[in-house]
Amino acid sequence: MVRMRALREAPSSGPIIGDYMLLGEILVRKGKATRADVDKALGIQKDTGERIGAVMVRMGVLKEEDVLEALSEQTRIPVIDFSRVEIDKNLFREIPSKLVHSRTFLPLRRENNTLTVAISDPLNLSSLDDLRTILGVDIKPVLARERDIQKTMTELFGVGADTVDQMIEESADELTVLKDEEDKTGDLELVEDAALIKLVNQIIKEALADRASDIHIEPVEGDLRVRYRIDGVLHRQPMPPQLSKFQSAIISRLKIMANLNIAERRLPQDGRIKLKIGGRNIDVRVSVIPTLVGEGIVMRLLDRQSIALSLEDLGMADGTFAVFKEVIAQPHGIFLVTGPTGSGKTTTLYAALNRLNSIDTKIVTIEDPVEYQLEGINQIHVRSKIGLTFAHGLRSILRHDPDIIMVGEIRDLETAQIAVQAALTGHLVLSTLHTNDAPQAITRLVDMGVEPFLISSTVEGMMAQRLVRTICPHCREEYAPSAKEIEFILRLGRDESPVKSLFRGRGCEECRFTGFRGRSGIFEIFRVDDSMRDLINKNPTSHVVRNEARRGGMISLREDGIRMVREGKTTIEEVISTAKEDEPSAAKAGNRPAG
Repeated sequence: MVRMRALREAPSSGPIIGDYMLLGEILVRKGKATRADVDKALGIQKDTGERIGAVMVRMGVLKEEDVLEALSEQTRIPVIDFSRVEIDKNLFREIPSKLVHSRTFLPLRRENNTLTVAISDPLNLSSLDDLRTILGVDIKPVLARERDIQKTMTELFGVGADTVDQMIEESADELTVLKDEEDKTGDLELVEDAALIKLVNQIIKEALADRASDIHIEPVEGDLRVRYRIDGVLHRQPMPPQLSKFQSAIISRLKIMANLNIAERRLPQDGRIKLKIGGRNIDVRVSVIPTLVGEGIVMRLLDRQSIALSLEDLGMADGTFAVFKEVIAQPHGIFLVTGPTGSGKTTTLYAALNRLNSIDTKIVTIEDPVEYQLEGINQIHVRSKIGLTFAHGLRSILRHDPDIIMVGEIRDLETAQIAVQAALTGHLVLSTLHTNDAPQAITRLVDMGVEPFLISSTVEGMMAQRLVRTICPHCREEYAPSAKEIEFILRLGRDESPVKSLFRGRGCEECRFTGFRGRSGIFEIFRVDDSMRDLINKNPTSHVVRNEARRGGMISLREDGIRMVREGKTTIEEVISTAKEDEPSAAKAGNRPAG
């Protein structure tokens, strides 16, 4: 075709600068970039060899869509909207897998003797030439974003499909010694194979790109399921169907990375991997458990750059924030943060420590495990196998003259008693408990065996928290609430002003069409004042403690969630699914503080 010949004749070195200047002229004329931006990008391009459009996107000057529009004007190749494209999957049966997985193009449809193909770089046509030769068809190129092509290829074939195909091809003629299921530890040669290493790395990198907090690799009958937990919700990740053939090798590779025993398949194991990806230091906590059909692995991804180490970033309401700062400013006493696993308790305590950290304050923590390293703070990792428990470590910490102590979790009476003694001897102790709300922390300590009078003498405050998904900013839209939604907000919220509009997410590529992107905390906090201390000494139920806390001004988790709904940050459904409804007696108007 004439257009294809014209594009192939474009120079590939030296004089191509003039061709790129044409693209630069288009961008300047359209007001997308300045002449200085283009000159700077050309300077970088000479050193890196990248396309100038890619350089300007990386510089933050342009969006990928801007480059595509300019390229379309330059080459007269139309830009397509991927959300409206239907892909004929049967086309991929005719194309060699190696060519398909080059990921530089995506066949869309075939009409008569013309194949429409999506490309992101109109000057990289070698794959299209190969495709035209193999299929004997004319090629009609259309422009699309590179990430759309990559994402669609992943959805069609799965993460690392090209790597899996390569591994299958390389192992097709190999002699395999069959082993009993109990003795299978994975082919040690395959475990160190470059293709397998690349595949495991691709799974981890894809999870980080999707903002996943956990990777679940689970064997099921005849398959190996990979799921990413994103914003607290598990999503199944497309994977090549042949992946299950390499199940034992993948598990063994991850065990080696985490310094675990690859020969042990009968007992659970825990390990840790330290990675550096794109300048980011990633800690990966690895947990392996044996199941009926093989070993399952969960990897917790901890990215220090993503943690909110500022109190202001936690998303607390003004009143809650004021009480929180007041409690952690106390010279001694205990402050407890409660909630289920994954509710952000450790992040909250880290933010508090970051605020309290100074040259004249000694802070020591004991954690299981240490999730993030905090500069200027002494952090101890619990090692139960060698006797370094929370209780043992806490005793040792007290001999190091600390001002502030953080205990990762109070799990037993011994740890609780030492924490109480530390508070009584002039230390501020921050810790966590696994309870459903803040008032239940009192009864939990009593159930452990701590005397009520010691609790009332040492505990300064308690806070419960949850994480709710926030509305995606890319597809956020305003709408008129229904009568039922208005009634719900007025009944369970603290604000009695009219509800005129709410917000929700339509669903887009940025949020995986869920309508949510990211999470924020909702909180309930109360100070232990004189009235509450008198009540605690009487060994009350959590229901009674809650009513007293409400009378003292505590805002409940669900009320705080409704505040976020009014502010357009989340939805009613998200708050309902995350926070338990208040007990009727605690929510009566007579028990609720004004305001």
